[in-house]
Amino acid sequence: MQATDQAERFLVVLQTHKGIIYKVAHSYCADAEDRKDLVQDIIVQLWKSFNTYSDQYKYSTWIYRIALNVAISVYRKETRRKPLSQPLSDSILTLVELPVANEGEENLGLLQQFITELKELDKALLLLYLDEKSHREIAEIMGMSETNVSTRIGRIKTVLRHKFSTIKAQ
Repeated sequence: MQATDQAERFLVVLQTHKGIIYKVAHSYCADAEDRKDLVQDIIVQLWKSFNTYSDQYKYSTWIYRIALNVAISVYRKETRRKPLSQPLSDSILTLVELPVANEGEENLGLLQQFITELKELDKALLLLYLDEKSHREIAEIMGMSETNVSTRIGRIKTVLRHKFSTIKAQ
């Protein structure tokens, strides 16, 4: 395949599935500049891996897998680099301070806050689960067994239920 054909095909795939990239970036980065950097990193890695894409997988599965791996790697590097005593960024605090119109919106805000507090792998699993991917698809994307996916999602749901119940009890 000629380089221009490959580049054109890549751009079509990227345009078709760009929502996945932005969803992953938004889930892992609260700061807009960090999100832009992460989107760039994901796109670069997708391009580097494009010639090794196997058509046994859907493009969306392939993109999720690479995007989540890049996001988790960046997240790990950032958490190692930043001291634990660093104050929360304003963008995280604004999420909590948003005016709430009704209980449904309040619950959604709390859910978003709780998701940001999850470990990076759990956050990735929940992101795929909320995107209505089947356990089989999640297992393919994450490189784990369906049983492991089911177990981990069940545990994540339990943790989230517990967090909601402690908030409601206050």
